[in-house]
Amino acid sequence: MRRQRGFTLIELLVVLAILAMLAAIVVPRVFRNLEKAKVNTAKTQIAAFESAISAYRLDVGSFPTTDQGLQALRTQPGGVENWDGPYLPKDIPADPWGHPYVYRCPSEHGDYEIISYGADGREGGDGVNKDILSWK
Repeated sequence: MRRQRGFTLIELLVVLAILAMLAAIVVPRVFRNLEKAKVNTAKTQIAAFESAISAYRLDVGSFPTTDQGLQALRTQPGGVENWDGPYLPKDIPADPWGHPYVYRCPSEHGDYEIISYGADGREGGDGVNKDILSWK
């Protein structure tokens, strides 16, 4: 009679336990790096907005107003002379968490400010909910 060869239930359970332990170690590190990447993406996008705003100011002579918003970098606002845009190659993206960026001009922190309110989309917060500010 031929004897069938295979894995025993105990061997399978040991392998599954080892895989579960590895996942418990690796998964939190991956998610932590994912959140760091989102923060870095928001900072990079804000820097790109700042460059585009500088080019806008050179052409127009002033910064976009709060009412005009960042959209003034893509489409010419009414009554604005010498606009030579678009100053950004693509539409204004949402922040990495899907919330719109907040643009204010004038600002208490300089000529203008651009803000991402982080993962929670609300002002303030710690960790992944911390605000990302153009002036810091």
